[in-house]
Amino acid sequence: MTALLIYKALHIFFMVAWFAGIFYLPRLFVYHAINQEPPCSAMLKVMERRLLFFVTPFAVLTLVFGLLMIFEYGREWFKYNLWLHYKLVLVIILYIYHGYCFKLLADFKHDRNTRSDRFYRIFNEFPVLLLLAIIMLAILKPSF
Repeated sequence: MTALLIYKALHIFFMVAWFAGIFYLPRLFVYHAINQEPPCSAMLKVMERRLLFFVTPFAVLTLVFGLLMIFEYGREWFKYNLWLHYKLVLVIILYIYHGYCFKLLADFKHDRNTRSDRFYRIFNEFPVLLLLAIIMLAILKPSF
């Protein structure tokens, strides 16, 4: 049980660190979409790149410790807890979101952004909603 608690604590820690970046990066995209002046754009490009590459290891470690918890709980636990399957679908969507941020980063890097600041404001709210659903599933563990 000690290993499981350590995995759980590390999973939560890295998830919080990952989300700090995932919440802030689209906000930088908002500012970047608004301001195209070369000095400001150059500064935002550096900030966006550093932030995304800084939080990506947190995303990987969140996954590693989440999988370790599943393995520690065992196959039967995984098989009969349907709430976890729904949670994992939402988590997969978050990793797709994270990957899409690399595409958006490349668009800004090469001055190819065609999206408005309004798009990025909405884009910024998406992980908040997913996180809420994931936390509700993890805490309430509903039986479906």
